[in-house]
Amino acid sequence: MNWKLPAVCAALIAGLALAAAAVNSANGQEETLAGAGSQDRTLPQSSAHMQMSFAPIVRDAAPAVVNVYSRRVVADRNPFAGDPMFERFFGRQTPRQREVQSLGSGVIVDGAGLIVTNNHVVEGAQELRVVLHDRRELEAEILLADERTDLAVLRVVADEPLPVLPFDLSGSAEVGDLVLAIGNPFGVGQTVTSGIVSALARTDVGITDYAFFIQTDAAINPGNSGGALVSMNGELLGINTAIFSRSGGSQGIGFAIPAEMVRSVVQAATQGGELVRPWLGARLQPVTSDIALSMGFDRPRGALVADVYPGGPADMARLRRGDVILSVDGVEVNNEAAVRFRFATRAVGDEAELRIMRDGEERTLAVIAEGPPGERDGERVVLNGRNPFQGAEVVELSPAFNEANGLDPFTEGLIVMRIQRRSAAEFYGFRPGDRILSVNRRPVSNLEGIERELAAADSAREWPVEIERRGERHARTLRL
Repeated sequence: MNWKLPAVCAALIAGLALAAAAVNSANGQEETLAGAGSQDRTLPQSSAHMQMSFAPIVRDAAPAVVNVYSRRVVADRNPFAGDPMFERFFGRQTPRQREVQSLGSGVIVDGAGLIVTNNHVVEGAQELRVVLHDRRELEAEILLADERTDLAVLRVVADEPLPVLPFDLSGSAEVGDLVLAIGNPFGVGQTVTSGIVSALARTDVGITDYAFFIQTDAAINPGNSGGALVSMNGELLGINTAIFSRSGGSQGIGFAIPAEMVRSVVQAATQGGELVRPWLGARLQPVTSDIALSMGFDRPRGALVADVYPGGPADMARLRRGDVILSVDGVEVNNEAAVRFRFATRAVGDEAELRIMRDGEERTLAVIAEGPPGERDGERVVLNGRNPFQGAEVVELSPAFNEANGLDPFTEGLIVMRIQRRSAAEFYGFRPGDRILSVNRRPVSNLEGIERELAAADSAREWPVEIERRGERHARTLRL
């Protein structure tokens, strides 16, 4: 079972299925509790109006929720591995391997056999099996797995079309709406729980980089990860992913990835398997009370443009530093996470409408969604020669690489990805994640620059270097 614990937030193996709602009034007349998103919400007028059942929704939704079983082999690391004294007496030990099985849930989103689940459910799996609602068991393969959104798309081959849970993309969900969760908690079998939407657009919960979650109090427990959060329309509102818990079980605070993000990942999986997230190309910051007052706002709102990447979508749309983004495609945004979410769920080439405040006037700009420039994987080079960086594997940063790895897209330079054992780089204390700023008091920002500086000082005994580690700069003079 795979758990992620950002602060107290535990990512769980969750499976939720869909539900439907119908209300029987006292005289037996059937009323629809919730249909289209534009329908009015009503409170029950009497005890008779509270005799409702979700059974019709569950009958339609439950067959599209599946159990996902994964198997992987992991190596138990010896705590003394790499210790010269230990290896001197006992030799180098081969790590012991053991088999780990985990379970989660998934949702069928395409009758041809596409299933969405959480990345942490299938991460590292050597074997994947999916058990359908009718108990058929099928082998599954991973089409796309994305750690940053914690989503994965699987494919199974069946003899006939599979039941599907459609996406709820209406954007009409409100706090207080009834929702259902269906999954396989603790492996006991498919289970349906009910609750409400407790909050929308939850950010800063430390679960994924694209933090923009639906919060619910529907009971979610280990085994539910990858399951469905279902609206009263009987549609997929989100994929349940995590809980906030001090006990490891449900405490009424669960988080689901919205259907808009889920759909964008599914589309990428069906269009070649490469996930390209459009970006705005601007660095944003919150609008504080002081900034709001200076701009004539009655309250803090929107996201302030602090910087614009040259040649990026924001620059091409003539967005400027000091502008405040108020909405994207008519949806109000109040922080950077909301803006990033709205762009990340669009397709490359789509046009987004930004409503901004500039110089006391509201304006509308059209922004074309584009992927960040550069290579997602980056060109990796192992540095060699007689220098302190020998054995360090470095990569040149670019907006595309930064976006794929959760870094500030504006960050430039070289970053250490890996350190070879018993290398000079290991001896001098370099670590993965270090950003190299200068060598011999000369700034280096690309592979060509660092290779040039290393070659020019190949016979030097002293090496002044400057690096950035966890946001702090460190300057040292290394002696060979």
